[in-house]
Amino acid sequence: MIELELQRLSRVDDEPTAAQFELWVETVLDDQVSDIELVIRIVDEPESAALNEQYRHKVGPTNVLSFPVELPEGVETPLLGDLVICAPVVVREAQEQNKLVQDHWAHLVIHGVLHLLGFDHIEDQQAEQMEAEEIFVLKKLSINNPYQEAVNS
Repeated sequence: MIELELQRLSRVDDEPTAAQFELWVETVLDDQVSDIELVIRIVDEPESAALNEQYRHKVGPTNVLSFPVELPEGVETPLLGDLVICAPVVVREAQEQNKLVQDHWAHLVIHGVLHLLGFDHIEDQQAEQMEAEEIFVLKKLSINNPYQEAVNS
């Protein structure tokens, strides 16, 4: 069972529903993890920029930040972590990349959950593995490869 806490601090047109967020998370996990808790926080650009600078030492807002739960050894919890998604950046990127906005939301949720599961893209081999997993999960949702040129339909 997935317990998803959705915190909406920023609103944009055509924002995904709670059910869509849950579907995307469930599709990533694909019954690999039974009971998890996850927070998805939808924010504006100032909050995203502040968190991006504080935790990644980068200036400006970013599309998604992942905060995996960090516990002392031997302590177990169903909490997977938190995702912080900047709604205006998601919409802007989708438009700039000529992608369907809902598809881009799905991709970023999947990307963030994979980070929470330990995937990364710092090194080329890690990036290839993570991208392949993203493409695989998105295909289950009938969403095209986000790394190929997209065309709105």
